[in-house]
Amino acid sequence: MINKICVTGAGTMGSGIALCAAQNEYHTILFDTNETVIANAQKSINKNLDTLVEKNKISEGDKSDILQRLIFTTKIEDCIAPLIIEAIVEKADIKINLFNQLAAINERSTIFASNTSSLSINLLQQGISNPERVAGLHFFNPAQIMKLVEVVKAEKTSDDVISTLMQLCLSLKKTPVLCIDAPGFIVNRVARHYYLEAMKLVEQNLATMDTVDEIMEATGFKMGPFKLMDLIGNDINLAVTTSLYEAFNHELRFEPSTLQIKKVKNNELGRKTGKGFYDYAK
Repeated sequence: MINKICVTGAGTMGSGIALCAAQNEYHTILFDTNETVIANAQKSINKNLDTLVEKNKISEGDKSDILQRLIFTTKIEDCIAPLIIEAIVEKADIKINLFNQLAAINERSTIFASNTSSLSINLLQQGISNPERVAGLHFFNPAQIMKLVEVVKAEKTSDDVISTLMQLCLSLKKTPVLCIDAPGFIVNRVARHYYLEAMKLVEQNLATMDTVDEIMEATGFKMGPFKLMDLIGNDINLAVTTSLYEAFNHELRFEPSTLQIKKVKNNELGRKTGKGFYDYAK
């Protein structure tokens, strides 16, 4: 039974997942080794809750209850729970190392779920004890708002673990979709060309960013590709594209855009840096 959730990595995704869990009455631990990141996560969660209070979506009492269910920590020994959701840097060896540290202090039955958007769950399983309890749980940004969650089953993931994670998502008021482990899962595999083809149009001087975004939004998309990449973060978006490009043996349809590569090199990552495809510092 899942009565407590530990989220490792207190960046944008981790803090959003932790807030979602606490909002839905789970006792939640949010862990990060970086004290500044943890402090920023606390501020972000408080700000999000204040906004909900201002909009009369929750009361001050609700906010207090949610915060009481949250523990913020930089101590790995505090990370004991029946479910651990990892939301750290997209590097397999670092994820595996963290899971193994956590396996040493948790029960053999503890479920390890990775929020990775592009790494192979099969690869993660290979380096972790009791691989049947390892799965993917891919939330979308902002995690406390977006309804979709990809529940990723790898070769050794047990059916019981998948069933537990599907039910967990429902309890978080999410819409879970079961995916078999494959590069990009479902959403990032399909969406890759929403971004890549848009950037090709601009690179070839066939359209402007504004035009592409306006047309896509006019056809029903909530955000055009360039606005969406700025929201996600160009570094994160490029990392996913690069991962798929490598996974598919450098197929040209997944080749990263030089336009986005330049943005990342110039630290023009989007909203989080004040500038991406658009300027947010104005």
